[in-house]
Amino acid sequence: MGQVPSAPQINESEIDVEALRAKYAQERRRRLREDGAAQYRKAAGEFGYYAKDPYTPFAARAPLADRVEALVIGGGFGGLLTGANLRKAGVESIRMLDEAGDFGGTWYWNRYPGIHCDIESYVYMPLLEEVGYMPTRRYAPGEEIRQHAVAIAKKFDLYADTAFHTRVTSLTWDEECSEWIIETDRNDKMRAKFVITSSGTLTQPKLPGIEGIENFKGHTFHTSRWDYDYTAGDANGGLTGLGDKRVAVIGTGATGLQAIPHVAENAKHTFVFQRTPSTVDIRANRDTDPHWAASLEPGWQKKRQDNFLDIISGEDFDEDLIQDGWTTVPQLQRAMITGKIDESLSAEERERAEELLDFAKLNQIRSRVDEIVEDPQAAEKLKPWYRYMCKRPGFSDTYLQSFNRKNVTLVDTAEYGGVTRMTESTIVVGDTEYEVDCVIFATGFDVGVSGVLSGTMPVYGRGGLPLLHAWAQGPKTLHGFQSHRYPNLFHLGALQNANSVNFVHILQEQAEHLSAIIQAGRSAGVSIIEPSVEEQEEWTRTIHGSAIDNSKFQLECTPGYYNNEGKARPNLNSFGPGPVAFAKLLKQWRENELEAYIARHIEVNA
Repeated sequence: MGQVPSAPQINESEIDVEALRAKYAQERRRRLREDGAAQYRKAAGEFGYYAKDPYTPFAARAPLADRVEALVIGGGFGGLLTGANLRKAGVESIRMLDEAGDFGGTWYWNRYPGIHCDIESYVYMPLLEEVGYMPTRRYAPGEEIRQHAVAIAKKFDLYADTAFHTRVTSLTWDEECSEWIIETDRNDKMRAKFVITSSGTLTQPKLPGIEGIENFKGHTFHTSRWDYDYTAGDANGGLTGLGDKRVAVIGTGATGLQAIPHVAENAKHTFVFQRTPSTVDIRANRDTDPHWAASLEPGWQKKRQDNFLDIISGEDFDEDLIQDGWTTVPQLQRAMITGKIDESLSAEERERAEELLDFAKLNQIRSRVDEIVEDPQAAEKLKPWYRYMCKRPGFSDTYLQSFNRKNVTLVDTAEYGGVTRMTESTIVVGDTEYEVDCVIFATGFDVGVSGVLSGTMPVYGRGGLPLLHAWAQGPKTLHGFQSHRYPNLFHLGALQNANSVNFVHILQEQAEHLSAIIQAGRSAGVSIIEPSVEEQEEWTRTIHGSAIDNSKFQLECTPGYYNNEGKARPNLNSFGPGPVAFAKLLKQWRENELEAYIARHIEVNA
């Protein structure tokens, strides 16, 4: 399977800093588009069929008009971890709600061939010890992860009162009854004392806004709704239905890296349309060693998760338990993931050292392209020319090898900002037409846009005030989870708190925190929990005072979803010291301030 990715050796005499800076800037300019993120269109309206559920039949049911104590919106890992922790806190009346037909979140929707996690599964898959499960591989396949989500739901009895294939259309606070009214697209008008939103940001597929896309007469689908009726096979490959088909894959991000090798292996001909190449480092996946698994002591997963987070966040650590592509170059992630920094160096010295390491790492990755890809012209097109964290790093031991196949054509669309247009039977790039039978869109999702923030799930608090109006000048929360005038409403996500590449770990910390607040309130007999104006203003000042503005770095990156397609804006809604420091802050708050926080609500509720 190859060796684990290694940290590059920096030899300044071999790094032409000015030449690389110029090359990066040139490649960025080639890909900039005036329309930025507007180049994509939603999978809605006439394209709504791209977002429909192909896995679970829709079942009619009567509208719900009942009450539950806690309603959790979202059936991905965030929602599941919330439900599990609420169960541990003694909450019996829980309703889980999701637009999908079952639990799993992004792992429910994404079932394309080759799908695996890119974070080590022993760290990524939560509650392994509680469920009593050990992943079969270091980087588990998608179906195994989905089944683990189902196992969590069964373990904590979260199927008992679910509402699948259900989308919330509004949340309204009922002042008289002190509860939330939840309306949905199934004509439900249910009520709940507590509402927790974890609707995720990797479920709504997006499509490129290609001229003429609606005119194509061949077959099309999005990778998040893979059409195995057309391709045959399953997530392990065997796409024999493509044997006589000319297939186009548009998109070469994390999904493309995994799916394209299987399409290339089976299709008559595969055209890969690439705007920007991904970094492709060694994956080196392997089966779980049963002797290693048997040697683990209770508490092993939290220890491993904390070790990974410490390394990624720049904290001190005695041993790297993971030793993979993420932990070998954690310094390079400082540009995108805030955390502890080396105070012994000046800002200029840190920036210089990180840039040199970045150049060395990308030189290593570009050299790997030359080592694997036999066609020099294809190899040049596959080389990434940007800083390491301009895009989410990629890992694969089969993707680059696909371009050595005679039935694979790489089409570089950089000069045109993507595919130019589509006709009834072709994809056009510049003046060149490519006849294809099928188009697969590996174009990702509307990232960072939850229903609350997009307005598709409007929230009305005390006095009917819309949440987005209250946040018109920016979010105002306590620790990112609660807002004044919106009692008993909790949000999971990355807003006004801290983030990391293993977001499931972040969600786990958040779910534990929120359930502790709810448990404390229930124990004290408090019916309404909300922060004061002063509490949320103090936290907002803390966030703004600690946030690290990385927009300069992002504006120098090649366009992508990390930097709003080249139009990055300052992000002042993240806790600068990072996720480890944030977790410690929350723990100290629970130990020292939660009791007083709840006590204040006893007086208010009286």
